[in-house]
This record gives sequence, structure tokens and C-alpha cells, in this order.
Amino acid sequence: MIRNPEGILFGQSDVAGQAACLGSLFSARSLQQRHLIRFKKWLLQSRRSTALILFFLAALNAHADEDFPPELTQFVPSERNPIFTAAGPGHWDAKIRERGWILREGDQWKMWYTGYDGTRPGQKMLGYATSTDGLVWQRFPSNPIYSEHWVEDVCVIPHDGLYYMFAEGVEDRAQLLTSRDGIKWQRIGRLDVRLANGEAIPDGPYGTPTAWFENGQWNLFYERGDRGIWLARSSDTKIFTNVQDEPVMLPGPENYDYNQIAMNQIIRHKGRYYAVYHGARRPEDPTQSSLWSTGIATSTDLIHWKKFAGNPLRPIAENKSSGLLIYDGDRFRLYTMHNEVNAYLPKVVKTP
Repeated sequence: MIRNPEGILFGQSDVAGQAACLGSLFSARSLQQRHLIRFKKWLLQSRRSTALILFFLAALNAHADEDFPPELTQFVPSERNPIFTAAGPGHWDAKIRERGWILREGDQWKMWYTGYDGTRPGQKMLGYATSTDGLVWQRFPSNPIYSEHWVEDVCVIPHDGLYYMFAEGVEDRAQLLTSRDGIKWQRIGRLDVRLANGEAIPDGPYGTPTAWFENGQWNLFYERGDRGIWLARSSDTKIFTNVQDEPVMLPGPENYDYNQIAMNQIIRHKGRYYAVYHGARRPEDPTQSSLWSTGIATSTDLIHWKKFAGNPLRPIAENKSSGLLIYDGDRFRLYTMHNEVNAYLPKVVKTP
């Protein structure tokens, strides 16, 4: 006889007992994550058949991730990948980098992206492209549409007749630009972010700005050296104040986001908030580059977040980051933006 962590006895060949055990464990939808972890460890340490272990683990994962529906987590690469790339040598966008932004408005898809000459100090400029299907893109003939200031890692939010672009500027300082048509942009300036007590945040980078507007309030997520994700709020975008001076999301503990993390997008789906973010483990060898991957987390209040147990959404080795979930009118697609744009179509078709 075998006793599992919950005290249920069944024989090693007792299939019915095994099924009853599984059913009892999953009878409550609120089963705590710590119980799932304990049960997984027990399965892996016990002398069970490979098939049975895989069956149990698959069932456990399905239950543990019920806050993460398959339409947001299960994707396969488009056969057309990459769907958008840098123009190559001799062009203003010889290379593209960081997070671009995709919006679907009616039958038109719009994309803003950062192009540059391929050198580290090269000015990062804003490009624009459109599409009728989100897969085949046409560059705007008058690109770059903004080159006066350094612009990268952009997030575009339509609101009250304007497009608000939250972006990184020089030295990874967050800034705001606005536009009425998405093509002609005016720089408002660096974002004024304050500690919870109203004092200015300590000097240094505050980048990858990600905005969410709701109930008359702007929510701004930002990172500081990829060490964590902070949340600040504003009613008018003039002054953002931290909701707390500790990060609302930290790296780790898993390998894919072990000690680096940044927010990319917020969406609302089935009554919950979902954050698309990317993370990495900083290599011990400083001559090596980090491998970034895309993850998803969920929250009910934008402050307390739970990461998907199945992260990352794409294998670490692919180095696919700056992810966005875009609804195409029927289903969600996953896009990764750095350093080329790739699309991932859903395994399971479900409407929101």
C-alpha cells in the first residue's frame, strides 16, 4: 500500500484508488499551490510508472493553472515567422529592438517599432507599419515618424481622442509622447514618478513603462535595472505616485526569470488582469548575453500577482521577448517583438 501526502491509501496497481485519490485532490477549485507542489514532489520521488507520473502531473498542472485559460497560454508559431524584420544595412532601421506595440483598430492593424543603425549609441527612432491581417505588414513610406529624441520600448494607449505613448528615452528614463493620428508625435517629456510619500524616486533608470487606464486612473508599471516591477498611479499623467515602494512583481524563483524581469502589457480577460512580461537569468560570464523569454501572470487588483506555472510561453533557448497578447476579433495571438516580430497562433480557439 502507498500513502500519498493527503493520507489517502491505495495499492500500487489499484487504478480505481488512484483515480479516487486524484478526484479527491481536485474536488475543491481553491486547492492551494503548496499542496500541488508537495504532491508533485511525492509523485516524482515515489516509484511510479512513467506514464502514471505524466498523467498525474498533467492533471495537476491543468488544475493549478485554471486562472490561466488556454487561449492565453497555448500557442504555436505562425508558419510565416518572422512576420516583420529589420530592413538591413543602408536603411534607417538597419536593426530593430526592444518592445514595439501592436494595436488592432477595426479592420486595421497598427504597429510602432524602434529602428536604429545597429550600433549601441545609434539614435533609436520610431517607425510605423500597418496591416490588414496582423501578419503581412507594410512600412509607412515616411518612416521614421519620430527621430528628434531617443524612443524605444514603447507602449501605446488610445484614450479620449489621443494616442499616449509611454516609452524609454535616453539612459532608460521613461517618457511620454502624444499623437492625434498615431503618426505625428509630440514629446511631453520625462515621466515624473514619485515615492509613496511624494518624494522623487532615487535617480537612475526607470524603464519599460507599461500603462493601463481604468476608472479615471493611469496605472504605470516600470522596472529599475530589471530588478523588479513597480506600480505608480496618476489621474492626469503629470505626476505618478508609487502605490508602494516595494515591487509588485519580483524576478524568480524559476530559471526563466531568475534575476531579471520587466512588464510588457496589461490586458483584462474574464474578470481578471493579465500581465505579459519577460524575464531572464543573468549569465555568470559577463561576456555572455541573457536569454530572455516571455511569461504571463494574473491579478485581481494589479498589485498582487500570480505567475503561470507553465511559464515561459516559449522555450528559453528561443530568446523571444517583448511579448504582447492581441485579440484578432476571434481569438488571442501572441506576438514577440525583439529583435524581430514573430506571431504565435492559438492551439485552442476560444473567444473571450
